[in-house]
Amino acid sequence: MLVTAQARAEEALVTAQGANVLAVVDLEAGAVVGQIALDGAPAGIALSPDRKTAYVTRPEGPGLAVVDLATRTVTTTLALPGGPLGIAVNPKSGVVYVADWYGSRVFVIPADGSRLETEFQVGASPSGIAVTPDGATVLVANREGDSVSVVDAATLALTRTIPVGRHPFGLTLDAAGARAYTANVTSNDVSVIDVAAGTEIGRVTTGERPYVVALAGNRGFVTDQYAGTVSVFNLQTLTSVAAIEVGDHPEGIAATRDGTSLVVANWGSNTLSILDAATLKVTKEIPVPDGPRSFGDFLR
Repeated sequence: MLVTAQARAEEALVTAQGANVLAVVDLEAGAVVGQIALDGAPAGIALSPDRKTAYVTRPEGPGLAVVDLATRTVTTTLALPGGPLGIAVNPKSGVVYVADWYGSRVFVIPADGSRLETEFQVGASPSGIAVTPDGATVLVANREGDSVSVVDAATLALTRTIPVGRHPFGLTLDAAGARAYTANVTSNDVSVIDVAAGTEIGRVTTGERPYVVALAGNRGFVTDQYAGTVSVFNLQTLTSVAAIEVGDHPEGIAATRDGTSLVVANWGSNTLSILDAATLKVTKEIPVPDGPRSFGDFLR
């Protein structure tokens, strides 16, 4: 007899900074199904290429935690200097990149999280990090530098610095690695970057204090911290479409695998808002532990 295993329901991995936990949320059930204790005010998160391991930054550790998602246990912790916050994983090599919020550098860490291997220089207060799908290029949003650093992943050499809006924080790449989007916190807009050309090609106005951009279909979705909204814009025309009310101080946002929904972490109201990407309506609110941030790649 042939038995087919039911596919795992999509999970959100929520860094709850106030509760000092990584919460595992079953999005279909709309409930927290696990909590992993993590001290140091966990904030940033990235997943390994096989989606079996989570890497979590702990700005008040300060350091990095490596979490086995099958057993829901912390397998490694690594102390880091400065203020580790933004994080990304190279999709080809599995190398982990961690931005030092207090400096102008990004740490390079092997996939097992065992050591700080090296670092490379970027702009002031690096925050969001993204890596192109081919693993060849690392992009870093420099919040205090009003720029994006473009770095060769093989040599760790800075190849270009791209001016963007004021205080870019979240940085998101499209699936092809052709365009990047920064959420510019104090100019209340999104910069659109042509990655190959290394230039900003447009701006989109958002609500107050944009934090992170997510992409679904032909639209971009931006969390507006101070407005309590998600701004929606058309990726082709770069024009505003709507503003959707969500919880208090929305921060992390990501699209589900099928692109039908967006998951928003509301730091102030301790909830996840689930948005329908087509109707632009909130379909579900899920209570989570205190201070959800989920800054990075947090769905699997």
